[in-house]
Amino acid sequence: MTHAQLRLLGLGVRAGSVVIGTAGVRAALQRGDVGLVVVAENASTRTNDKVVRLAGGSGVPLLTGPTAAELGRRVGRSTVQTVGVRDSKLVAGILGDGEPVNARRQ
Repeated sequence: MTHAQLRLLGLGVRAGSVVIGTAGVRAALQRGDVGLVVVAENASTRTNDKVVRLAGGSGVPLLTGPTAAELGRRVGRSTVQTVGVRDSKLVAGILGDGEPVNARRQ
């Protein structure tokens, strides 16, 4: 992810347009409430099993983010493995920044 994309993610946190954490992102995916999932580059196997597969099966794009510590810092937490973006305009802004969506290994 680029710095601009991470800044947009931070704006989304302040606007209440993101879901933070594996459990919340998983629940939002099940409800069809997210349009993009950002996964920390060092996310655990369990996170991949719970979130990445669900997002892939739902057709929700995935971006590989920075480490969990850096992703957490960007969203005001200590460490975060996943963040889901709910707002469609924010999704478009993040994906439209020129960074390709990364396919995650499952």
